[in-house]
Amino acid sequence: MIPSTVERVPQHTAEPINEQIRRRTEENVARYAADPAAIERRLADLDREWDIERMLEANAASISLIGLALGATVDRRFFLLPGLVAGFLLQHAVQGWCPPITFFRRRGFRTASEIDQERYALKALRGDFCNFPAAKEGGSGDGVRRALRAVQR
Repeated sequence: MIPSTVERVPQHTAEPINEQIRRRTEENVARYAADPAAIERRLADLDREWDIERMLEANAASISLIGLALGATVDRRFFLLPGLVAGFLLQHAVQGWCPPITFFRRRGFRTASEIDQERYALKALRGDFCNFPAAKEGGSGDGVRRALRAVQR
């Protein structure tokens, strides 16, 4: 069965790595909840953060271009490199996994959905949403957990 777009990368990531990414997200929300003025800066940082899809695409394109250049100038066998990369991209599109995903996840690259969880938890703490009180008590742990639960599936 083909996994949903949102769940495909976490489904193919080892649970300890998923947990490490979740913990980092929770720590980020807690850190910025304690300083509501810093939430704006963090939201701007999140807008610039590269998700795992973008990282995979950029690296695949780079490796493909290198393979094409080497194939044209050094040895035709280098033309196999773009073919290999295309196979990995197809595998990732269908299954949500390919060998580079493991490498990037271990280095903490998050999916767009995981980045959005942090973004919307911070917005909830800032008071952007109706029926969710803004963080005025200095970022209590309960407020952080409620904000994260509010944006999780």
